[in-house]
Amino acid sequence: MQDSITLAGGHESPEHHHHWESSWAPLAVAFGAMFVLPLTFSSLLIYKNMLLGIVCAGIGVPLLLAGVARWIHEGATQHAVIQRVSPIGIGVFIVGEVLIFLGLFVSYWTLRLSTGVAWPPAGTPEISKVLPLIMTAILVTSSFTYHHAETRLAAKDRSGFITWLVISIVVGALFLGCTTYEYSHLFHEGFTPGTNQYSAAFYSLTGFHASHVLLGLLTFVAILIGFTTSKINPLFVMVAGIYWHFVDVIWFFVASQVYFW
Repeated sequence: MQDSITLAGGHESPEHHHHWESSWAPLAVAFGAMFVLPLTFSSLLIYKNMLLGIVCAGIGVPLLLAGVARWIHEGATQHAVIQRVSPIGIGVFIVGEVLIFLGLFVSYWTLRLSTGVAWPPAGTPEISKVLPLIMTAILVTSSFTYHHAETRLAAKDRSGFITWLVISIVVGALFLGCTTYEYSHLFHEGFTPGTNQYSAAFYSLTGFHASHVLLGLLTFVAILIGFTTSKINPLFVMVAGIYWHFVDVIWFFVASQVYFW
């Protein structure tokens, strides 16, 4: 935080003071992730204890969602103490995300190239090649609609920004609806993450990407709520757009690998 202090000569000299901020969001995210990831999955997959897994998920999921929602709300409605740090932060974040996705892709490529059987393996139903093309068009459309929302915000067109932001949310939700439909159809045919090697890779890559789409939509909702209450950080709107376009680009790699190779 920057204060102005008047000196003897009448000039003002900026002086920085320590400004402490507190938030319960990081703690909630950390404990939520601990309950959801190691404890829930260990209970279900290792110890085969359904009740313990349900309890851990029941504790972890609300904590994780509440922490993420609060963190997004703070980012959307509060101005940073250190100015212009958000673009640097989102750049570092995206580099980390690229490395995570790259790890998943390398695992898939290794699995795909090292297997000695036909690919996809036996037990894999016919997976539509049309639906991922539709989902690609939907996601690309959402990038254009959000970019248009940003231009409306820059032009100080409040109603235009809200309109195009809502359209972006609806289009993004349609993408998740397609994922849900596809998963439901495949599960009905007995194609689950444990069916074969391809199913494990398929659900890992598409599911991990879908979680990023969900996070982007939650961010848009937080922006919408903040804007309607006249509390919005324009820099956060820009950073959210960078993240969304990144998710859009990653989908091209996911779709091309798991559906068409």
